[in-house]
Amino acid sequence: AMRDYIIRPIKTEDDTKIARIIRDNLEHFHLDIPGTAYFDKELDALSRYYNAFPEKRRYFIVTDSDGGVIGGVGIAEFGGLDNCAEIQKLYLSDAAKGRGLGKKLMHTAEEFAAGAGYKRLYLKTHSDLKAAIGLYEKLGFHMIDKPETALHSTMDRFYIKELNYE
Repeated sequence: AMRDYIIRPIKTEDDTKIARIIRDNLEHFHLDIPGTAYFDKELDALSRYYNAFPEKRRYFIVTDSDGGVIGGVGIAEFGGLDNCAEIQKLYLSDAAKGRGLGKKLMHTAEEFAAGAGYKRLYLKTHSDLKAAIGLYEKLGFHMIDKPETALHSTMDRFYIKELNYE
């Protein structure tokens, strides 16, 4: 069967669409509050942030068969741990959920991270985001204590995965 979606790096014209999807998700979970991505100054210009450092950072957009933006995931350097990247802003539109696209985006991000020379992945999430937590645990992420760098975060669950690519 033909894939009915495409995963590709973000372009400037995707910025407003992905910001809307992220805000819609956060509103749905009542996480439209400080300490989440909702008020990130980068949120309305994600392409600028990720494309500023393309060898170590990337935001992947998933589009449907019509080319409409239905979700995305980011990966960027994480200062809190050696050789570590952070998985950021994994969000899907409601229509895109339940199709395994979160998993596909995570694999894409992980492959990029390994290719960029990172040795481990970090992510933070919220205990209310049950579907996301299930996905991360299935993909081999292990819960850790809150890192020092996350002191002002509303997020309350923190995960690490070692990238054992040789």
